[in-house]
Amino acid sequence: MDYQKLVDEAFLGRENAYAPYSHFKVGAAVLLNDGEIIRGCNIENAAYGSSMCAERNAVYQAYCRGYHKEDIKALAIVGDGPTLISPCGACRQVLGELMQLDTPVILGARDRYEVTNMKELLPRTFTEKDM
Repeated sequence: MDYQKLVDEAFLGRENAYAPYSHFKVGAAVLLNDGEIIRGCNIENAAYGSSMCAERNAVYQAYCRGYHKEDIKALAIVGDGPTLISPCGACRQVLGELMQLDTPVILGARDRYEVTNMKELLPRTFTEKDM
């Protein structure tokens, strides 16, 4: 799998970010088993709780198009700066439910990336089995 290509796609998604408050643009890209790539970006709102993170936008779009967790091959997330960023707590919970726990999650920057997964990012994930 070409993780760098997926990181590059996430940077393309980042170009559409709406971040007038934090000025911190985030992009994401979901690679599906059929080869399709769905991009996402963060969208902020003056009512901060109404904002949406890039990775949730990308995964939600995949579900809106009829895909499910078993269809997601990998997810890349990139930010503004030189450091790798990681999903926030809300995103970790959502991704832990909507993706398989061993699906590669690529945390990218301009010059490097790191591959992890939801099992590592959110151990002891709370799921429907816990309800």
